[in-house]
Amino acid sequence: MDNTPALSLFDEAYESRTAPWVIGEPQPAVVDLERSGAFRGKVLDVGCGTGEHTMLLTRLGYDVLGIDFSPHAVAQATDNAARRGIDARFAVADAMQLGNGPRYDTILDSALFHIFDDADRPRYVASLHAACAPGGTVHVLALSDAGRGFGPEVSEDVIRRAFGDGWELEALDTTTYRGVVGPAQADEIGLPAGTRVDEPAWLARARRI
Repeated sequence: MDNTPALSLFDEAYESRTAPWVIGEPQPAVVDLERSGAFRGKVLDVGCGTGEHTMLLTRLGYDVLGIDFSPHAVAQATDNAARRGIDARFAVADAMQLGNGPRYDTILDSALFHIFDDADRPRYVASLHAACAPGGTVHVLALSDAGRGFGPEVSEDVIRRAFGDGWELEALDTTTYRGVVGPAQADEIGLPAGTRVDEPAWLARARRI
C-alpha cells in the first residue's frame, strides 16, 4: 500500500452496506484453515467486519472475540449473530492498540494486514505481537500482488519482512480471497459490479517467539 486508507472510509462502507469484502459468509480459505485444526485456545478475530468468521468459530465451540475499528461493522456483526441465534462476542477496538488487553493463542487477520502502508505496517504487527501469547499463532489472509486490483495488495517480500523479528514465519501459501466487485473496481477488473470473484491471496502462518 502507498498510503493506509482513512479508517473513516471503512466505517462509511459498512454504514452504506457497499463494502466489497462483505460476502455474507466466511472466506473459503478460513473455513479450510479451521478444518485443518489451525485454531486453538483463546481466539481473536481482528478486523472482524460483519462477523462471519467470529460466528463460524463461535458456532464450532471456540472461545473467540471479534473486534473492529468500525462501530457500524460491529453493530452489523452483532445483529447478524442475533438473527442467526449465535452467541458471538464483538467489540469496537483499535487493531493498533492491542497490547493492553488479554493475550490470545490464535489470532485471525482476514484482509486487514494488506491495508497498511510501510509506515503503519510495523506498528500493526507489533500490536499483534503484544496481543499474541508466547508460542501463539497469527494467521493472515491478504490480497496478493498477483491480483487484478480488487483491493490493496501485498507481495511475498512484504509479508516476510513484516514477520521477522519476534516471529517465526512457519508457512506462506497461495490461496484465494472472495469478494464482490464494486462500482469503483468494475473497470479495473473488467467485470460488472456485483460479480463475485476469487482473487489471488496469501495465507501466512506466523508463530510468536
